[in-house]
Amino acid sequence: MFRKKKVEQQPEKNYETVEKTIQEVFEKANKSSDFSTFTPSEKNDSLTISYFKTLINPDILQKSVLQPLKEHAMEVKELSDLKNIVPIEGIKLIKNPYEVEKVLHDGSIILYFKDQMNEFAQLDISFSRLGQRETNETQDEFSVIGPKVGFIEDLSTNLHLLRDHLNTSDLIVEEMIIGSRTKTNVVVAYLDGVTNPEYVNTLKQRLNQLDIDVIIDNSLLEQLISENTRTPFPLYITTERVDRTVWSLVQGQVVLFSNKSSYAVIGPVSLMEFFATPEDYYLPSIIASFFKLIRVFGMLFSIFVTSFYVAILTFHFEVVPKDLLGPIIYSRANVPFPPVVEVLFLEITIDLLREAGARLPTKIGQTLGIVGGIVIGQATVDAALTSNILLIFVALAALSSFTTPIYKMSNAVRLLRYPFILLAAVWGGLGIYVGLLILIAHLSRLKSLGVPYLLPIFPYRKGGITSSFIRKNYVKSDKRPWYIRPLSIKRYSAVSNRDPEEGLDSE
Repeated sequence: MFRKKKVEQQPEKNYETVEKTIQEVFEKANKSSDFSTFTPSEKNDSLTISYFKTLINPDILQKSVLQPLKEHAMEVKELSDLKNIVPIEGIKLIKNPYEVEKVLHDGSIILYFKDQMNEFAQLDISFSRLGQRETNETQDEFSVIGPKVGFIEDLSTNLHLLRDHLNTSDLIVEEMIIGSRTKTNVVVAYLDGVTNPEYVNTLKQRLNQLDIDVIIDNSLLEQLISENTRTPFPLYITTERVDRTVWSLVQGQVVLFSNKSSYAVIGPVSLMEFFATPEDYYLPSIIASFFKLIRVFGMLFSIFVTSFYVAILTFHFEVVPKDLLGPIIYSRANVPFPPVVEVLFLEITIDLLREAGARLPTKIGQTLGIVGGIVIGQATVDAALTSNILLIFVALAALSSFTTPIYKMSNAVRLLRYPFILLAAVWGGLGIYVGLLILIAHLSRLKSLGVPYLLPIFPYRKGGITSSFIRKNYVKSDKRPWYIRPLSIKRYSAVSNRDPEEGLDSE
């Protein structure tokens, strides 16, 4: 589907490998039934207009283009005269056939003289909002406290929302064209004077090296620019929330947008950032820190609880307390399968229910999840296919995975349970220990835009450990994470906000 080009072989990206003429552009466009070419006025039959009917705004075409041209057609001696006749801002004169082809597919109309097809006037009357969502509330990253505004599948709207929150000239937006067929507009956004230029240059270089025909969503770009594609862990944060994106820019990170995608891609990121939510910054630091620790614990519990169940009942049953040994024996008395088969059966059942609920309409999916979970869970216990205790553990593991706020990280947590279950079935506690070492070694090799994935845990950085697990109060979070290497480390002065009663000097 795609391949990466070597920079030394082709320093500048050029999707067009065969030179086109303007006749070839029009011949291909005329194959489409929604392409229209006609003369707007009989008084000047040389002046011609061409456009795709499905991309332009017909009201603007009629009122602002066709009507003035019919009245003043004889006054158009040159294409530059259109600027005095047509009340549309930004009329451009273009000559390149590739540029003509692009503006036609972007929703512009072109005017030209039949006998002088070497110059064209571009009028942008695209119907960009047609088919777009009417509301831009967040769908996947919901929060009780804080703004509900999210991005939509329109690049100009997303940039408007971004600039509306960051009203500063330091916000730099650089646009690129990716995709040999779709020619998708891709934007790299960062804060000048804050973001390290190394991240910006690295991201732009990786984008320039891409040779791909179609860009459907930002998630595809995220995978293409990742350092390691053989990992279940996301190396960039994809978010639909405007406030999270603004916060990332202020911290010194780079944000990637693409047209027709409602998600922003943020990098570089570390592992612990996937367990933070924008809502953490709208709650008191003590409460937010508690919830963040709950998410980290939920991730670890979801990965290891069922593998520990298999390891203990298969190899290490002597560690079970006497008071708990009786209920476990009673619940497994009629189960004919070994613990690993029992666990895999329930885990796969839970994942099937989750996938089915996600693919069905909302109301049906909720009903399937609740009713299916109760019915299937009770039926498997009554049929002696599994034990009551394991059913509780698997349900808790599923609930714990939902505490991860980023969906892609939640998927990685779900996947990791299976290798740990198999290792526990083969080697017991030793297998879990070996799997944990392999997981840590794998995580230590990952990078996001060249930044180690486990920072500030590994390589160890004393100053960032605390902020990775808890949310500091605003008195102590006046500096940006230094391991991101921002150009400006200080965000604001928090001294004036400190309470003298907290033990600080009040000079």
